[in-house]
Amino acid sequence: MNLQELNRVRQIGVIAARHGFGELTERAGVWRMLGKRERVEVSADAQRASTARRFRMLLNDLGPTFVKLGQILSTRADLLPAEFVEELAHLQDAVEPFPLAQVHEQIRSSLGGEVQEFFAEIDPTPLAAASIAQVHRAVTREGVEVAVKVQRPGIGEQIRSDLGVLRTLARLLEATVEETGIYSPSGIVEEFDRAIHEELDFLNEAANTRAFYENHRERPYLRVPQVHAELSSRTVLTLEFLRGTKFSQAQLAPEQREQLAKNIVDASFRQLFEDGLFHGDPHPGNILVMEGGVLALLDYGVVGRLSKPMQDTLVMLCMAVALKDSDSVARILYRVGVPDGRANLVGFRNDIDGLLNSHLPRTLAEVDAQTLMRDLLDLAVKYRIRIPKEYALLSRASVATEGMLRTLYPELDIQAVALPYAKELLAGRYDMGQLQGGLMKTLLRFQSLASDLPTQLSQILLDMESGKFSVTVRADQFDKLNANLRAAAVIAFLGLCACGFIVGAFISFAQKPWLYGGVPVLGVVAIALAAMLFGAAFTWYLFGARFGKVRVSRFLKPRR
Repeated sequence: MNLQELNRVRQIGVIAARHGFGELTERAGVWRMLGKRERVEVSADAQRASTARRFRMLLNDLGPTFVKLGQILSTRADLLPAEFVEELAHLQDAVEPFPLAQVHEQIRSSLGGEVQEFFAEIDPTPLAAASIAQVHRAVTREGVEVAVKVQRPGIGEQIRSDLGVLRTLARLLEATVEETGIYSPSGIVEEFDRAIHEELDFLNEAANTRAFYENHRERPYLRVPQVHAELSSRTVLTLEFLRGTKFSQAQLAPEQREQLAKNIVDASFRQLFEDGLFHGDPHPGNILVMEGGVLALLDYGVVGRLSKPMQDTLVMLCMAVALKDSDSVARILYRVGVPDGRANLVGFRNDIDGLLNSHLPRTLAEVDAQTLMRDLLDLAVKYRIRIPKEYALLSRASVATEGMLRTLYPELDIQAVALPYAKELLAGRYDMGQLQGGLMKTLLRFQSLASDLPTQLSQILLDMESGKFSVTVRADQFDKLNANLRAAAVIAFLGLCACGFIVGAFISFAQKPWLYGGVPVLGVVAIALAAMLFGAAFTWYLFGARFGKVRVSRFLKPRR
């Protein structure tokens, strides 16, 4: 690490300690790496706040890269507990807009020409400014009104530098954090690396916007801006400028509110089960109400994709939840997830059964979908089952959509609105044409299984008969027992060495002592060596457990 990165590590350690994470930085060896320990007092706000809130405050104080890390983590309920996800959703970019001269310079270097060659005018006041980019209204040479998204100068280099520091900190934590599965620091950093580089490349957002435009062009109640490809690059994105009122500020009559709510439900259904492409962050700030009650959907930096098997799994999961079939819910989540080792499926099913009984004694309209999905994802985290990021992103999008619907038109009869879509789903799923295809696939799988099974059973029986059949049993308890036995053996060995030195010294030099000032030198050396070995063994016995890994889960538990 260079001097700049070491200074950044020191800054992170100081801020982390100020927010009550001093023990974690100490155990991670941050101060040992820097060669000097900073004395930091925990702030009064951190002493009163929950762990999740302290974590949000920490990321906020660490700057734009860490704010963006928190915002991305807030979409990943498969990586963090619900309390942290909800807290990180409140992170906001608090950055000053960069000057118009830098906007012109970015456009010039990115599009390869003077600004006047592409735009007749650019509004000097940005419509929005964030840590990654800011947006300006502009007019093209042809007189078309557009929105130009320009990447913040130097943000790519800053993020790459911070990623290097994050990787170093992750490796330090890996050596001290006991959990290495669902809470892996390196895994979280790699997820962030992939997500932030996708967001830094505006061509990805342009491709997403074009895909949404094609999917929704025949749906008159929803507008998606068109992409001006000739005015776009990796750091500049030019889109059609859509005029409208922010969703949260629109003044609407009750019948307009009801119709908009139904349109939102229809758009969500079509995105999930027809297009397989859904908006990952449909909060009110990304939605405009245009003239005629048309909805405009903005910002396609975060989207989710569902394949046909994933759509089928989602349908089965919804049916299992509606029927309170805890066994099917547990098996579906276990099958689509990535268990970190062998999960306790029986315990998982029993916990889901209790969850469904507490959430579903009421009608569908009264179900709190937000709490239900949050608790289901928390159970998956508890049993160390990592749900694919698409489902975690869908969970967040669904919660945001439900919140908008309840705010827009609380009287909406969810059960009546959802029923036609449920019928359509079931009709499509059990259509004869679809059914025949699915039945043929199932028969082919059974045929393959039937042909392979005799061979596999014969191989097992032959191995058993010849004595080559072996069963490998692994358990955490055996590993811990093995480690304890090794430690006991080392301590016993050091103790025997110490005794040997003492006895050997007295026997060897009792008759012919090598005296210095009347003191047998070799005997003193042997006794000193014996004392050192004894001290080492005794110190290991007393304090060895204190240098073990720390359980990060205790930092994730809410304070009482």
